[in-house]
Amino acid sequence: MTEKTTAPAIGPAASTVAREDDAAPLAGRPGPAVAVRGYPGDLSDAQDRVSVRLPAEGAYLSVLRTATAGLAARLDFTLDEIEDLRIAVDEACAMLLSQARPGGSLECVFSLDHDMMTISVSADCLAPQPPASDTFAWTVLSALAGSVEAHVGPGDLLTIVMRKTREISGSV
Repeated sequence: MTEKTTAPAIGPAASTVAREDDAAPLAGRPGPAVAVRGYPGDLSDAQDRVSVRLPAEGAYLSVLRTATAGLAARLDFTLDEIEDLRIAVDEACAMLLSQARPGGSLECVFSLDHDMMTISVSADCLAPQPPASDTFAWTVLSALAGSVEAHVGPGDLLTIVMRKTREISGSV
């Protein structure tokens, strides 16, 4: 299988790394951006927080799949769990992209704890409708990610939140 990406490999705003207190300017900046959070003084309970903002286009989903795999590996998730999360992120993004505002952005926030990853994927939509929880796609997403919820936030922002807990092996 070959993935075709039409986005330029190098661009003027290819990526940006910022602390949480510097992340506000990222909201208005076009193109992909990455904000790494988790420094002392961070108010979240998560050990680390990583945010990736990309154009709301399918060509960029491989970036999120790769980020998901890398971060899950950092938490010692099994290979099967990592693959489940990659597929779950891809499926959640597909649900959002079908409603995303043309020219808008997709933001994925990874909150990492000792044995759990929370992934929040959001897109600005024209008329956001949470995905129906009685569909086959939602059932598959729930099976892959563990816990899944969707909600419409302020400003027509549609968000899907997934939580996956790492299996603890019995060996020491």
